Amino acid sequence: LPGAQTSVGNSTQIAGGVTYMLSNSVAIDLPLALPFKHNLYGAGSIAGVGKIGDTKAIPATVMVQYRFGEAGALFRPYLGLGVTYAKFDSEHSTAVLTGLTGGTPQSPTSLSIQSKFATTMQFGGSYKIDERWFVDAAITKTPLKTRNTLSSGQTLDITLNPIGISLGVGMRY
Repeated sequence: LPGAQTSVGNSTQIAGGVTYMLSNSVAIDLPLALPFKHNLYGAGSIAGVGKIGDTKAIPATVMVQYRFGEAGALFRPYLGLGVTYAKFDSEHSTAVLTGLTGGTPQSPTSLSIQSKFATTMQFGGSYKIDERWFVDAAITKTPLKTRNTLSSGQTLDITLNPIGISLGVGMRY
């Protein structure tokens, strides 16, 4: 399948996290989420064939954030930089992929996605409601290139550029 690639569908999930302030300006952030389920589609030379599989992604991320302004300010923007380990699990292929790769119903083509490390960038801000409660919003981006390995011996490259948008309520203690 020369030029064949995989496109990844969007996913939404419940998330939370823990942020620990190391100083008035520097924090360690650990976002936490349930696994994301993604549909996989043909791209490149197999664009338009439809769904070729699905997977669950578990992104384990740790961020270092720099917060601007005074610690007690009403609004504090921040920038973050971190590392994500994208663990892919529970991959399933479809009959479409089996047909494309020469498999049969008795011997369907399966796929495995290579888990990888990637850099994560973040831009966000916290708005202080009172001394204990705050609202936080952030946008993250984690560019990642990985590969599907098929049971037929073929490979399909995947380029992911997930943009995460979060809005949450937090409590200081």
